[in-house]
Amino acid sequence: MIQLTDNPIDATALLQSAQQPEAGAVVLFLGITRQFTKGRETTSLSYEAYREMAVKELERLEQEARDRWPLVDCSIVHRLGEVPLAEASVAIAVSSPHRGDAFEAGRWLIDMLKESVPIWKQEHWADGGAEWVHPNRTTDRGAITTNQIV
Repeated sequence: MIQLTDNPIDATALLQSAQQPEAGAVVLFLGITRQFTKGRETTSLSYEAYREMAVKELERLEQEARDRWPLVDCSIVHRLGEVPLAEASVAIAVSSPHRGDAFEAGRWLIDMLKESVPIWKQEHWADGGAEWVHPNRTTDRGAITTNQIV
């Protein structure tokens, strides 16, 4: 299942969906808004996406994961809009007959999602600033602050 949502992610529902009789392992990854990044206080994150392209790319990643590992179930949900502290912005639930495959598939999916899916993250800071952050760049090398946008 692939889903982009403007609502909080229901991790319990994802786990229940992944728990199938033929699966011996279920792995759930949640990407959570953390309070501090490199010593700077975050108040929330905002996500935007090119929805149609993001869904297509997520579907492609799901299919590739299913081709690479013997997955019983695979769900990827990404939240858009504002995500407060301690809430999930992304969830990946995979199940497989064996734990190694489930762990590998889950890790591969989150890494590939961050690399190739057109979803953009903006960090909102306690000092009032905000930065668009590329997932593969650190804030001191690759972030674009709102003050830099013309």
